[in-house]
Amino acid sequence: MEGAILFLLLIYFAVLLGVSYYTSRKADNQTFFAANKSAPWYLVAFGMVGTSLSGVTFISVPGTVNTAGFTYFQVVLGYFLGYFAVAFILLPLYYRLQLTSIYTYLQGRLGMQSYKTGAFFFIISRTLGATLRLFLVINVLQLYVMEALHVPFWATSLLILIMILLYTYKGGVKTIVWTDTLQTFFMLLALVVCVVFILGDLNLGVGEALAQMTDLGYTNIFNGDPNDKRFFLKQIIGGAFITITMTGLDQEMMQKNISVKNLGDSQKNMMSFSVVMVIVNFLFLLLGGLLYLYAQAHVPDLKGDELFPRIALDYLPTGIGLIFIIGLISALFPSADGAITALTSSFCIDILGMQRDQKSTEEQKMRLRKNVHLAFAGVFLLFVFYFKWLDDKSIINVLLDIAGYTYGPLLGLFAFGILTKRSVVDKLTPVICVIAPLITIGLSYIPAEKMGGYKFGLELLIINGALTFLGLYIFSKKKLD
Repeated sequence: MEGAILFLLLIYFAVLLGVSYYTSRKADNQTFFAANKSAPWYLVAFGMVGTSLSGVTFISVPGTVNTAGFTYFQVVLGYFLGYFAVAFILLPLYYRLQLTSIYTYLQGRLGMQSYKTGAFFFIISRTLGATLRLFLVINVLQLYVMEALHVPFWATSLLILIMILLYTYKGGVKTIVWTDTLQTFFMLLALVVCVVFILGDLNLGVGEALAQMTDLGYTNIFNGDPNDKRFFLKQIIGGAFITITMTGLDQEMMQKNISVKNLGDSQKNMMSFSVVMVIVNFLFLLLGGLLYLYAQAHVPDLKGDELFPRIALDYLPTGIGLIFIIGLISALFPSADGAITALTSSFCIDILGMQRDQKSTEEQKMRLRKNVHLAFAGVFLLFVFYFKWLDDKSIINVLLDIAGYTYGPLLGLFAFGILTKRSVVDKLTPVICVIAPLITIGLSYIPAEKMGGYKFGLELLIINGALTFLGLYIFSKKKLD
């Protein structure tokens, strides 16, 4: 089977290279950064599904069903609400200012230090989040495929990143809009095929399967305990703010949205995407329940992140295993291709000031952009090695923890800029944006018994943003004229 998988990988990569060749002809920096503002909204919407789901949803969400039931769907409902805020508050702002990097808004509204701080926190946040997602999928591919071929982990990681570089190096966003669409299709194909096959193998209809899951306590969605970190209000409100920050204030996600020709089409993209995301996330939870029903009959000790890959590759027919691999690969590439491209864009525009540079030629700027692109690929490789060394707990929980600490300052900065007309003491912004996450981390370590049994959850992101907002407000000046 390993030989068939390797052949499949080569075919898949060849298709991506073909798409890259077609989309990157006559590409310049504007093509790389914003697809020349000509990306079709429906392709962006569909491709964003794969980018938002990635390997975390593909592997980790089904694995959480035995311990958390369907409570993750509370977060998904929050996501849905958050997409409205992105579509009708943030996108109009970005289009009105004709931004390429969304953090340029902070420069005009708050000042240069605030602008650089916002871009810096995006770079930290997206680097950690994207490399964590990338590690998850590479690790699964290594354990179940590459080790049988005697390929070491470092070589697998290097090979994957070289592949990503080859098809994103020239075309950037314009290429990714098309490759993400292709990859989303294959990811969803793997999801649907696995759900249908396992239902058939267990001789169950959807209703019967849900009834069995209910008996096992898997289908519980809403948690009514205010002290629990999965309390429904914490999860829904936290999910909404995760969307606002990890989508609306994230250059990777917004870079694709603002590549659409006009605001109306971009809003259509966002709202259609939000509906599809709710449906797809529910299907992943349903798949998780089905996998645990299957495991009870065949391998009852399976759980967590190993559940889906072990069953798909060791217990299901070879054809289903190959489809799983296609889905896994399709979850892998969007975890990194858009992130490396967006990080390159933000670093070049926000940190190096490429758009403000009037002295360098277009050729010099392109050479610089390509060098930055290569550098971020190297950074991704180092972080993947680091996560392999850590070999920590379920990735979905780690990812949400990181989001609470690193996206909070972005939330506070944009909220202050949009909701007030005050001006900040710009030189103090970096200090405020470092102190707020440190206080938030401190709060997360307070034992629950000292807080009457209360456990912090996704609300840490909101607390972090509120602390940033409060710090900016305390040191702000009178209203602008």
